[in-house]
Amino acid sequence: MTPTRAPQHIYCGIDTHADTHHAAIITDTGILLAHRQFDTTSSAYDAVVEWIHQHGHPISVGIEGTSSYGAGISRHLRHHHIAAVEVPRPNRKLRRSEGKSDPIDAEAAARAVLARHQLSEPKHGDGPIEAIRALRVARSGAVKAATASMNTIRSMLVTAPEVLRTQLRGRSTTALLDACIALEPDTAAMTDPVNATIVALRSLAKRTRELRREAQELKKNLAALVKEVAPRTASVFGLGPDTAAALLITVGDNPQRLRSESSFAHLCGVAPIPASSGKTNRHRLHRGGDRRANQALHTAVVVRLRYSDIARRYAERRTSEGKSMPEIIRCQKRYLAREVFTALRQDYRALTT
Repeated sequence: MTPTRAPQHIYCGIDTHADTHHAAIITDTGILLAHRQFDTTSSAYDAVVEWIHQHGHPISVGIEGTSSYGAGISRHLRHHHIAAVEVPRPNRKLRRSEGKSDPIDAEAAARAVLARHQLSEPKHGDGPIEAIRALRVARSGAVKAATASMNTIRSMLVTAPEVLRTQLRGRSTTALLDACIALEPDTAAMTDPVNATIVALRSLAKRTRELRREAQELKKNLAALVKEVAPRTASVFGLGPDTAAALLITVGDNPQRLRSESSFAHLCGVAPIPASSGKTNRHRLHRGGDRRANQALHTAVVVRLRYSDIARRYAERRTSEGKSMPEIIRCQKRYLAREVFTALRQDYRALTT
């Protein structure tokens, strides 16, 4: 009787797009077995899982863009107990020498998994942090749109007819919006630039007022959710609802993927990295990572320097040592990252128990 042969170990790479994904499978010795294109639907995701198991036992699947186009397939694979990792994009040298196509990129992702090159655990994206991300995205969009609409009002006043400029000049934002909404145009004389400008200003003012109201309502919902999900992080001095939400989104629903506070600092772009050469031995600032998280830490440090006696005393001491203010801020961002990471871990443990 012929003994049953154990399934071979395989690695898979997926190049993700909005409407299609392209997958490639290689063996644990680097031999390309197959590649195939799939749609981005639930039934197609099931077909991906079946297709992978047909070729052997999957060790890991490398996916490009697990926080964008690859979010759906990443969650689907995890639900089917298939390990998925985030892989970096193919480097430019590889693309210059071998070209670029979906099959090439999928194979490159599979080989990156095999080589264990710059892999990271993807965010789960199916818990309360994903809910926070959705609210923050909506609020950020409303704030940007309201700012753009308000800027349009002010730029329109620069070239508006003199009667309107005189009436509306020098007003604060709230007073200007009230005044624009209160204007009454003569709709029967729309060929007059004054009436047309009044209609435009009223429309922009109403739009701005509604967007500001929407942004404020979303901020209240966001603050309540952040306080419920991560009370310790929200209570860190200097962090507001928006900055705390930005840091929570950076970590995701599975903070255990960050093995230490130094990895969190690296993710936020506040970890010093070696920059030594020859007789020079020094470190420089890491400028990668999540820039929104870096901005959140920067904002919190500026708040601390203004309102915290401890932060101001630290700044005075380092200034006397010859440090510049940008260097002091970078140091405090690193210290704050350590404090935030500790609070995040405590919140996660409380959330999962």
